[in-house]
Amino acid sequence: MTGIYDDQFVNRLQQGVLQLAPRWGAGAEASVRLLTLSENATFLLEQPDKEPLVIRVHRPDYHSRAEIASELNWIQTLRDNQVVTTPALIPLDDGSFIASFDDQGQTRYVVAFAFMPGTEPDADANLIPGFELLGATSARLHQQASAWTLPPAFQRKTWNFDSAFGAQPLWGDWRAAPGLTPAGQDTLERLCQRLQQRLANYGETPDRFGLVHADLRLANLLVNDKQLAVIDFDDCGFSWFMYDFAAAISFYETSPLVPELQQAWLRGYCSVQPLADEHIQMIPDFILFRRLLLTAWIASHPETETAAAAGHETYTQGTVELAQQWLNQQETNQ
Repeated sequence: MTGIYDDQFVNRLQQGVLQLAPRWGAGAEASVRLLTLSENATFLLEQPDKEPLVIRVHRPDYHSRAEIASELNWIQTLRDNQVVTTPALIPLDDGSFIASFDDQGQTRYVVAFAFMPGTEPDADANLIPGFELLGATSARLHQQASAWTLPPAFQRKTWNFDSAFGAQPLWGDWRAAPGLTPAGQDTLERLCQRLQQRLANYGETPDRFGLVHADLRLANLLVNDKQLAVIDFDDCGFSWFMYDFAAAISFYETSPLVPELQQAWLRGYCSVQPLADEHIQMIPDFILFRRLLLTAWIASHPETETAAAAGHETYTQGTVELAQQWLNQQETNQ
């Protein structure tokens, strides 16, 4: 499917990273190979007798330099305070952390992280203990974010109804989703109307809305000897704290394990700080919010490995089915 990450574009990015490699101390024998294509392009910088580096080339026209600097600021603060295990930032030869190169007249921003061993958790019953640990990790992140005085220049995106589904949606319009039928669009329009009302009633006060990771899905977790590390803060921004659970089950929203995963996550969360019922009761809303947001993302990022794994049209159909179930439940509860 069409998209920005065609072979020529990826090759240009790879060459740009290779040109920057000496600024991270890499020698002439260094090599660069593609790891993943999702929102950004991620490469592995390897050289003999040295630990590899993970290099992230930011997607054009998504985050500003100030937003990237703010992400890195939060990561370093979390590391300094031992809030979460996450890879170290790797500085350039001048001590800065954001590199760039020119790509046909456009600036591409690049950051480097230490390589961290571990594997992505499997989506099976063994996830349940891990989700309890993830819940505790999420609570610690929310505690730190709530207590932290943001630096004056801190800039990150906001993930709320308007930014997700308003006039200028951050990830595109879900109405462009592959395989969306008129009947399906009608169902999702009704979902939007109901979600907008319920989220407005819930509100965005500081006890429920703040700085969050916003993408704690399995692909951004690393398990190594029963230790959980969190990677990829690229989507971190301001949203509802319970949205972090919805993000954690991204692409597995229809799994029969979701209720058990939710209970495990809540056990872990409440072992760190209490959670009022009004927040817990909103979790199904955030699951649908995230699902619709991902449906829009797949429509605007069709060429990525993530979109292909989700199934394009299959994912759209699943979104419509989940939306109808949620709407039916809402009618029952009225």
